[in-house]
Amino acid sequence: MTPEERAAPGPYQPGSEADFERLYRNTYRRILGTLITLVRDRATAEDCAQETYERAFRHWRSWRPEASVEAWLHRIAINVAISDRRHQSLRQAGEVVRRLGRPAPGPDPSAMAERSDLLRAMKKLPTKQAAALVLRHYHGYSNREIAAALGIPEQTVASRLAAARKQLQAVLGR
Repeated sequence: MTPEERAAPGPYQPGSEADFERLYRNTYRRILGTLITLVRDRATAEDCAQETYERAFRHWRSWRPEASVEAWLHRIAINVAISDRRHQSLRQAGEVVRRLGRPAPGPDPSAMAERSDLLRAMKKLPTKQAAALVLRHYHGYSNREIAAALGIPEQTVASRLAAARKQLQAVLGR
């Protein structure tokens, strides 16, 4: 979050539709960016973002500002992404059974050219490690803010970040 956004007009009031609309406008791109990194597909990430804001709106009246509202949204988004990945793996198993015997299409050369080594390495990380890494290095959250967003101890955040860095270094080298 940029300093300008942190200094945005006034705090959010739980239950206020106008504040929720302002929250949506101020956070959508960052939430979508996080979800794209976690679910690895823009269309799926957009669906997850929609689900995130629907869930947030349903619980907007009960939100309490113990953590920042954006951290609260990220927590919802990460839970939605984890659920989506679980459902994806179940759907993929059914798809494999349905397509048994068909040759898989070859990779799209243009899509392969767009992928970087880092992105490929990030895709191999467990979702919770990737989430901590994105929140830390993409969004610039501190370990304390990540812990608040995810509802976990700071030490768990540090462990996830260390494990993710170790795995990325093993794949990418120094």
